[in-house]
Amino acid sequence: MTLPPIAIIGFAHSPNVVGTHGTTNGVEMLIPCFDKLYAELGIARTDIEFWCSGSSDYLAGRAFSFISAIDSIGAMPPINESHVEMDGAWALYEAWVKIATGEVDLALAYGFGKASAGNTDQTLALQTDPYTVAPLRPDARSLAALQARAGIDAGTWTEADMAAIGARTSGGSVDDLLASDYVANPLRRHDIAPYTDAAAAVVIASERKARELVANPAFVTGWDHRIDTPNFGARDLTVSPSTKLAGDTAFGDGSRAVDVAEIHAAYSHQEIIVRNALGLPDSVRINPSGGALAGNSLFSAGLQRIGYAAHEILAGNAGSAVAHASSGPLLQQNMVVTLSDQNNSGGGN
Repeated sequence: MTLPPIAIIGFAHSPNVVGTHGTTNGVEMLIPCFDKLYAELGIARTDIEFWCSGSSDYLAGRAFSFISAIDSIGAMPPINESHVEMDGAWALYEAWVKIATGEVDLALAYGFGKASAGNTDQTLALQTDPYTVAPLRPDARSLAALQARAGIDAGTWTEADMAAIGARTSGGSVDDLLASDYVANPLRRHDIAPYTDAAAAVVIASERKARELVANPAFVTGWDHRIDTPNFGARDLTVSPSTKLAGDTAFGDGSRAVDVAEIHAAYSHQEIIVRNALGLPDSVRINPSGGALAGNSLFSAGLQRIGYAAHEILAGNAGSAVAHASSGPLLQQNMVVTLSDQNNSGGGN
């Protein structure tokens, strides 16, 4: 399906920190992000024609928590606003659709979360099947350890492969990382992304508006998201069919040899799963930002991956990129976005 040219033109995020003293509504984290984008793009708040946010009431601990975050935007004059109970990447998808319909030319999507406000591992257990899994209250890292062990036992990856990814993020040596203690066998500290508090925002625009505001728009060439069954026993945890399907749709007939890939992997072995599912060659630079392993900011980590991928093009460091965002336990839901500095969009839905 041929779609109108749409491009990402701006990205900002607050620091990924282990704990903040701000409130759980994210206003303190969002305002600096918005101000940075306004200044860089030379726009005002009122130039944004559509806003969409991604957050979680479970994480905030109260209903309709996203309403409070609108204080960072300002509700007067009246705004055109929507929300998804997902990572901000899915809010950006809604913004992309809004522009594709021709209703608006300029939109801003944002995501925010304050993981330090509670026991995040236990909160995430609420995402699992409410009948067979959630009553067991499995913490997220234990589930990931089961997945990592399945891959090791199947010969799909090794602990050394996982440590190599950790070393790329932390700068340590593989041998030193392998000598460290297990946190949840076979996961060590470097295999597990620390939960962080953060917010992120991305500006997306029609081609006309994008070319008015930036020199190197990051054009969307493909976009898709798919979901696997929440029944862990009904799927092979060492592969990600939904990522493969989303990638096949987003890439279309295009080459997988993009310059940069930003992969949303909260655990080292999950990067391997996604990379294999996307069929990325060794020439691709993986997670130059550090990826989610540098900070797992719930409800903005996926949006950050898209923002960082687009930034590589906006800054002139890459001509093409792919971004991946995930939501749900053990890579249950997956989104793939392909980007290019050339206006050759036309696929993905």
